[in-house]
Amino acid sequence: MTVVTRFAPSPTGMLHIGGARTALFNYLFARRHGGRFLLRIEDTDKARSTDAATAAILEGMAWLGLETDEPPLMQSSRDARHAEVANEMLSRGKAFKCYATPEELQARRDLGEEKRQAAKADNLSEAERAALLNEANALLAPFRSPWRDGGPAPSPDAPFTVRLRAPDDGERIVEDAVQGAVKIQADEIDDLIMLRADGSPTYMLAVVVDDHDMNITHVIRGDDHLRNTFRQVPIYEAMDWPVPQFAHVSMIHGNDGAKLSKRHGALSTLAYRDMGYLPEALTAYLLRLGWSHGDQEIFTREEAIAAFDLEGIGKAPARLDLEKLGQINSHFMRLADDDRILGLLRPILEADSPLEDVELARVERALPHLKDRGSTLDELAAAFAFLVVKRPLDLNKNARKALSAEGLDRLAGLSDELRRISQWTTDRISETISSYCTTKDLSMGQVGQPLRAALTGGLSAPDIAPVLEWLGQDEALARIDDQLAGAGR
Repeated sequence: MTVVTRFAPSPTGMLHIGGARTALFNYLFARRHGGRFLLRIEDTDKARSTDAATAAILEGMAWLGLETDEPPLMQSSRDARHAEVANEMLSRGKAFKCYATPEELQARRDLGEEKRQAAKADNLSEAERAALLNEANALLAPFRSPWRDGGPAPSPDAPFTVRLRAPDDGERIVEDAVQGAVKIQADEIDDLIMLRADGSPTYMLAVVVDDHDMNITHVIRGDDHLRNTFRQVPIYEAMDWPVPQFAHVSMIHGNDGAKLSKRHGALSTLAYRDMGYLPEALTAYLLRLGWSHGDQEIFTREEAIAAFDLEGIGKAPARLDLEKLGQINSHFMRLADDDRILGLLRPILEADSPLEDVELARVERALPHLKDRGSTLDELAAAFAFLVVKRPLDLNKNARKALSAEGLDRLAGLSDELRRISQWTTDRISETISSYCTTKDLSMGQVGQPLRAALTGGLSAPDIAPVLEWLGQDEALARIDDQLAGAGR
């Protein structure tokens, strides 16, 4: 058997973090078993589906590197096939025409709610209360149509829906690869609509037909679909089709255990890209949200493919932890090729104005040494700000304090020594500063603070000797001269 999985998002919104994890799990399972990974855009909700959402889903998957083995299938293009299956089920006696109108069904639900509320009245006997609740429960129970066993239409031209004839009684069991054996009673399943009164197919029918026709062997999806599985399996059975293996993955919660929301980080996948995360970092993090393999915390794509299995998925909801994501992102930024990181940093550094060639050269020189100074690309870009800031530097409060009259005297003396360096390297710079401190009987702090203030304006920067080398002799001396000239020295 060739393993075939699919990711089937609805294009009514962006690819959110939970959907991205579902896509990743399906991708890895297919790759692990040498199978095929497919994408289906479930656009049966025509009123809410948009081309923009479809484009965002495709862009998000491409950014994450979740390549599919076929072009995406648009579910709406298969309406005729869905209707064909529904009509075949009619001919087999597994489906029926139902003449209940939406207004009648809504009136049934409304009456059920009325009786449920009436049962809360204070002046009722226990028998009266129980009777009202029984009536309410019957009205609000999964709908079993009066036409499920046949019967004439109310009129020759009465509109109808096509409904699945749900299993009559007994226990229904789904053997789920994550949740284990899940059981419900058959009377908890309604006679679901497969074709609406206008002849259009519903999601419940379309998903089963498409999964069958796409030869899907494993359905890996969120456990919010677990209830739907009990409604969908009877369609497979009615058509004598093989039922795929289901694996329902628990939802992602916030770090406080509450249902995931925007305040926790329930954002679109592309929002994480825009916040400065690398795709390999996000996928490595999502992999460990609800799945484990020994004690290993961080996986490359190749390691994930080799290790992923359904047995490693836990039943408990995973918790989104942006601090942990930042740590993983920092790890992958350090591993990434310098040219790639530079290409990602450049748009951030050029947000206000394009980098000049000499500024870009400074960033390139420093990049191998500064790649660990941030958990996102934005934070990393901030670490390079002192290299590309324009002269004359705007000093912050601490920098102005460091450039006191005494500090400027020391800076002027050091400037003369720095000008004599013929080989502008970190070692020679460090030797020159140390020698100056020794000659003048000064500590490194007494010299380093005004020097750092003049070179960075108070911006965050690492050790001072490498800073001087990355800036280059001309730029470093020019920044020092700016401060000396500004003080009339």
